[in-house]
Amino acid sequence: MTDLLYTDVEESLRSSVRSTLQRALDDGLPARLADEPDADVSALWRALAEQLGLAGLLVPESLGGVGASAREAAVVLEELGRTVAPTPFLTSAVIATTALLATGDEQHLPALASGERTATLVLPWTARRGAWSPVDGSAEPVAGALGADLFLVPTRGEGGGTSLRAYGRDEVDLEPIVSLDMTRPLARVTLTGAGSEIASGAAADEAVDAALASGAALLASEQLGLAQWCLETTVEYAKTRVQFARPIGSFQAIKHRLADLYLLLVNAQAAARHAAGTLADGDDDQLVSQATAQAFCSDAAVHAAEEALQLHGGIGMTWEAPVHTRLKRAKADQLALGTPDRHRSDLAVLVDLPAS
Repeated sequence: MTDLLYTDVEESLRSSVRSTLQRALDDGLPARLADEPDADVSALWRALAEQLGLAGLLVPESLGGVGASAREAAVVLEELGRTVAPTPFLTSAVIATTALLATGDEQHLPALASGERTATLVLPWTARRGAWSPVDGSAEPVAGALGADLFLVPTRGEGGGTSLRAYGRDEVDLEPIVSLDMTRPLARVTLTGAGSEIASGAAADEAVDAALASGAALLASEQLGLAQWCLETTVEYAKTRVQFARPIGSFQAIKHRLADLYLLLVNAQAAARHAAGTLADGDDDQLVSQATAQAFCSDAAVHAAEEALQLHGGIGMTWEAPVHTRLKRAKADQLALGTPDRHRSDLAVLVDLPAS
């Protein structure tokens, strides 16, 4: 049975990531990116990659990485989700890295593990395991492309099979796309070079599916961290905001909404931890747990952000308050790597539920 509890190592990692983010991330940066999309955020990623080794968290030690598992990556994503940090951890250190690991690559992984380079899997950000098509010339919207050095692109190979190819920065054209959540910018990627083949046929298909599955499983932890920030911040606000000579947290209507949100997040935490645990263990139940986590955590994060916005009242509607950055990330994440409805449909097939 998958253990849902956090280990001492995971809690130590959480503490290190949180303290690094407190030092290296300006609280106002996520909101400023809407007006300054070209702002340089590389210093934050360098701090996380060089000081904590997060770029190579999933890479084996033999290739210069840490050799950790999806459990540790999930803890990192919880902290990144809390701060909506503009980093390529999910797109590069999880999704692209998983694709390369699945192919047995040893050429590109050392540079990714050191943080010297970042990579992205070139597919629409809505793609999910078993529901994607090879790229024909260009793809959009692609997350993590604007700052990437390496582009992993599943294309149509000779004979009609899939060819997973690696392209350098000089072999693609990038066109930014305005995103609701500018902390994870999107782009249109157009292939201009030939690239080099990493895997073909069934091996390429399996690598892409593994990458998308790991992304979906661990995106749930990012959504969990975001939702927890919304609850904690709103509870603190309800304790200090006074109306009619009383803290608004003393009003029964506010208490009930926060209590309901807490119960929702307890279930979201169980779903996210189970998805990360089964992925780390290679459990036969991992596809079911991934579909469950995405179907549940996507909606939970959006609901938590909406409740935070509502319960902060007028101040929550202002640009200066950080709540809107969480709502934008939550809504963008809801569409990423498969919508909740798509994952519910996948889940029905996995557990053999008849169509309605």
